[in-house]
Amino acid sequence: MRLHALYKKAWAMSLLVFALLVSIAPIGQAAAPLSVSQALQKQNNSVQTVKGYVVGQPTATSTVITGSYPNDYALALADSPSETNTDKMVYVQIPSNLRSTFGLQSHPELKGKSLAVTGTLTSYFSHPGIKSVTSINSETEGTDPDPDPTEPAVPVEDYYRTVAGKTGDALKTELHNIIDHHTELSYSAVWEALKKTDEDPANANNVILLYTGRSQAKSTNGGGVDDWNREHVWAKSHGDFGTAMGPGTDLHHLRPTDVSVNSTRGNLDFDNGGTEHSEALGNYFDNDSWEPRDEVKGDVARMLFYMAVRYEGDVSDEPDLELNNTVNNGTAPYHGKLSVLLQWNAQDPVDDRERRRNNIIYSDYQHNRNPFIDHPEWVNEIWN
Repeated sequence: MRLHALYKKAWAMSLLVFALLVSIAPIGQAAAPLSVSQALQKQNNSVQTVKGYVVGQPTATSTVITGSYPNDYALALADSPSETNTDKMVYVQIPSNLRSTFGLQSHPELKGKSLAVTGTLTSYFSHPGIKSVTSINSETEGTDPDPDPTEPAVPVEDYYRTVAGKTGDALKTELHNIIDHHTELSYSAVWEALKKTDEDPANANNVILLYTGRSQAKSTNGGGVDDWNREHVWAKSHGDFGTAMGPGTDLHHLRPTDVSVNSTRGNLDFDNGGTEHSEALGNYFDNDSWEPRDEVKGDVARMLFYMAVRYEGDVSDEPDLELNNTVNNGTAPYHGKLSVLLQWNAQDPVDDRERRRNNIIYSDYQHNRNPFIDHPEWVNEIWN
């Protein structure tokens, strides 16, 4: 009898242990989603959920476009919203029933957003991918649903971590290396980009024009007298780069402006003085220079400082742009007047509108930043 009782007690204990194990590890519990880097390593035809940021649309094995999307058939995910290396992306084939909701042609605003995609991990465009997709969901858990537009997606100090301790030419060289090789837009794509970068915060249907400060309908872009067009703040004839992809389409110095005001400014260098423009009050000009209104003097200066660092002529088809202390630079790859630009940088500090614009260009279009918006003090480290 004693042996039988011991046997029954042992059996009861084993059942209790089993019940406890079941209670703390439920059978059939969903696996955690994979990161993009994990999905790249696990192309084994298994069905998985992958979380990542939309970085563009794949159109070939090593080509992902970031604007002017041709259709709604595919998207690329990465672990960072600013990733540009296709080796760090997974390509997603969007099924027909989800294209109207998650296709980039229909919804270009998805770029930079976090998605969770469930499907089969297998090659697409001869590249690691996800096919036979059963669901795509927007991911908002753990993120701010209404982020501050003045906050960058990646901490600024991480972006500039390699410049520590550098000054003068060494600082300029290192900043060039950081912001070089940005994603380039076509000149036609600039129209749509400016509608986002220069959107009027008080009216989402309008843009703010640089020199007049006027809020004007986004739809009125063109060549008419009262339309707005694409102003090259670093005059495109100063280096003769025209509208070529690269300096001719770089959003960090392209701004919407009134057509006739843009025509008056032409390719003038920047300096103080002249006659006030009748349509763009607060702006002054003469035969060799243009003075913008006080509210954007610093903006103009920091755009030119960016151009002088970004374009160093180290790529065969790019000019070596430099600032000097003269006007009437003509077609030479120089822009002035440096001493005045330094004054304007101090006179008109960086504001939230500049920061927002810098962040949008970085996250949504070119994936590089204007260092002198993030650190205006670096201007004096380089040019003083």
